Amino acid sequence: MDYQIITTVIAGLLLVVAVLGTIIPILPGSILTVITLIAWAWILGSPAAWTAAIIGSGLAIAGMSASAVLTGRKMRREQIPHGPVLVGVVCAIVGMFVIPVIGLFVGFAAGLLTAEFLRRRDLKAAVRSSWEALKSMGLGILVEFGCASLAASSLAIGTLVHFLNR
Repeated sequence: MDYQIITTVIAGLLLVVAVLGTIIPILPGSILTVITLIAWAWILGSPAAWTAAIIGSGLAIAGMSASAVLTGRKMRREQIPHGPVLVGVVCAIVGMFVIPVIGLFVGFAAGLLTAEFLRRRDLKAAVRSSWEALKSMGLGILVEFGCASLAASSLAIGTLVHFLNR
């Protein structure tokens, strides 16, 4: 079997993991997308591969940046410091092992709400700010997921053009 085909199959599998990584925060989503696309283009070396890698990397970086900007802006507006979010991340990791499948999300929400309640000492304000934080993070994840999916599509198109012109 040709090394270019093997490289493309491995790159495709890594991009599946990368796209899932935009939803499951423990996996390195957008960063893995960029590394995979650049490595794939470097190994194949064709103009089609490089074009697809540059376009896909740009999409992945745009998605990662948009996610950070959207989430950060909303967190500042709601005056949520980094501490409650970090507590939510730790609780998400614990929740992942305690409750299969949905534990990551339940743990994050419960940890964020608890930390916000302890910080604000007002359950209604803690629920409101936690809900706003969850919505903004959900929107950020959705944008990053969409951009990573488009980046993976650039690999598919680049693969098609590369192998048709070989």
